[in-house]
Amino acid sequence: MNPADALPEDLAGESRFQLLTRLGFAGRGFLYIVIGLLVILAGRTEDLTGALEYLGHGLGKVLLVVLAAGLAVYGLWRLTDAAFGIESGRRHAKAHRKRIAAATSGVIYGFLSYKAVLILLSQRIGDHEPQQHASAALHLPGGEVFVWIASAILLGAAIAQFVKVRKCDFLRALDCDERQKVWIKWLGRVGYSARGIIFLIIAWLLALAALHRRAAEAGGLEEALDAMHPVVRASVAAGLIVFGVLSLVEARFRRIHRPPPVDHVAEKVVEAVRG
Repeated sequence: MNPADALPEDLAGESRFQLLTRLGFAGRGFLYIVIGLLVILAGRTEDLTGALEYLGHGLGKVLLVVLAAGLAVYGLWRLTDAAFGIESGRRHAKAHRKRIAAATSGVIYGFLSYKAVLILLSQRIGDHEPQQHASAALHLPGGEVFVWIASAILLGAAIAQFVKVRKCDFLRALDCDERQKVWIKWLGRVGYSARGIIFLIIAWLLALAALHRRAAEAGGLEEALDAMHPVVRASVAAGLIVFGVLSLVEARFRRIHRPPPVDHVAEKVVEAVRG
């Protein structure tokens, strides 16, 4: 949504939902910082789930409770954006692409929150999830097509990261002055570049799995880091730490619109059912 289109009450004050969404931004940032530090300081590669498991011991469980709540609300906020365009907008050509991206992000972070709860309940999270998902797809008739589609989606996500690097449009949603935006811009350029590289490698791994019909060749963030030369891996890990810092900055300065009231949501659902 263009800030000029926002109603005054959308931006007035902070609801609990908005505050928890900021906590979700902070939680996302903290996980990326943990992943980067594990690579640089311990030579250990993890994905977002692995970072949650790493934190799920001792006093880390207290932090995990906070992360679970923040990630759940962050995911809900992204899904609300996908449904109603409260951030992505409704009146321009790019809105549909942004709302699809918001839906994808909402599902991912909602699922991460669910995993955090499982870890808190001392339940084991399955290893090698990307390979498991690829294997399930490849066992379907024409299943390699689904893996190719997933690879194409990740390629599109990588391109989107690099577009952010060039345009720096992430700055538009921040409520801070121009001097602050000078250094925040470079946080974004470094952080989104690192994410773009990760998405490119994941897309490549999925393409190999589809081409050879071998689920073992698929991979996620952890496998993408493992596929890199050690020097490149350390550089990308540093970039992921910078992306985490950017997320912490967004937790402070991101303009977050309130979700529509429940009665408005109910009206939209009734309209959709009636066709």
